[in-house]
Amino acid sequence: MRGRRLRTNEVIRSMVRETVVNKNELIYPLFVVEGEGIKEEISSMPDNYRFSIDMLMEEIKELYELGLKGVLIFGIPDHKDELGTSAYCEGNIVSKAIMAIKKEYPDMYVIADVCLCEYTNHGHCGFIEDGYVNNDKTLPLLAKTAISYAKAGADMIAPSDMMDGRIKYIRKALDDNGFVNTVLMSYSAKYCSSFYGPFRDAADSAPKFGDRKTYQMDPANSREALKEIMADIEEGADIIMVKPALPYLDIIKSAKDNTNIPVCAYNVSGEYSMIKAADKMGWIDGKKAAMESLVSIKRAGADIIITYFAKEFAKGELY
Repeated sequence: MRGRRLRTNEVIRSMVRETVVNKNELIYPLFVVEGEGIKEEISSMPDNYRFSIDMLMEEIKELYELGLKGVLIFGIPDHKDELGTSAYCEGNIVSKAIMAIKKEYPDMYVIADVCLCEYTNHGHCGFIEDGYVNNDKTLPLLAKTAISYAKAGADMIAPSDMMDGRIKYIRKALDDNGFVNTVLMSYSAKYCSSFYGPFRDAADSAPKFGDRKTYQMDPANSREALKEIMADIEEGADIIMVKPALPYLDIIKSAKDNTNIPVCAYNVSGEYSMIKAADKMGWIDGKKAAMESLVSIKRAGADIIITYFAKEFAKGELY
């Protein structure tokens, strides 16, 4: 055997390459704030910004012209309270962003994250009762949020809260309100990870007390991930997600091997920022490391990748 024959030059290497990342498979996350004229760089996430809606539209225009077809919207409200009412109140920041995008770029596929952590003054993902997140009292709030975003024109709803039974609850709410064609993507295997730090800076969503270990998954568990995934599929999820991506490639592969619906992986903020920081220090080639990361996520089985590298990829800057 001479395996090197098929590695002789880039032409033959590209001909036999098993895994190819396509920009059609990438989703770009965006952070939206109230106000005007705001484009504020996130200190822990270089080249990512908090946008007011007017500045967001300039970003959407660039993404659209680059050929990126999907964005994931996170809102950062001016007001926070115990129930996270800014997530679902009339005129909430995410709904306004969705309507603005859909008015100017109706073909842009808009995904709305559904969770309460950015909107609560305690930073947890649900209704707090006696210092504990009450699962069942959180579900109606999540459903109200999902309906609000669907009414605004969201193509896909993506619950990230990790409450038990929320997929069935939200699916029924969407259907009962006439949104039978709104896609539901579940953060099914969402781990209680240390890789979310930069995102929590960006969204001001760190918990003010305790942690999220009672509802996000233990990083040590793999069988549990498949259990969560299967439950969400049974409850009506159209797409399932594994989050984070790089430390959980085995979970992505397990999800792909054991299901017959699309698998999404979230290449999260900490994964992004580590590469950016190491590149800045000159320890690694960040562009090559980013590309290798995306290839590994795709190779593990992801059909869709949410990544902060999507824009650089679409510009042809990764190699």
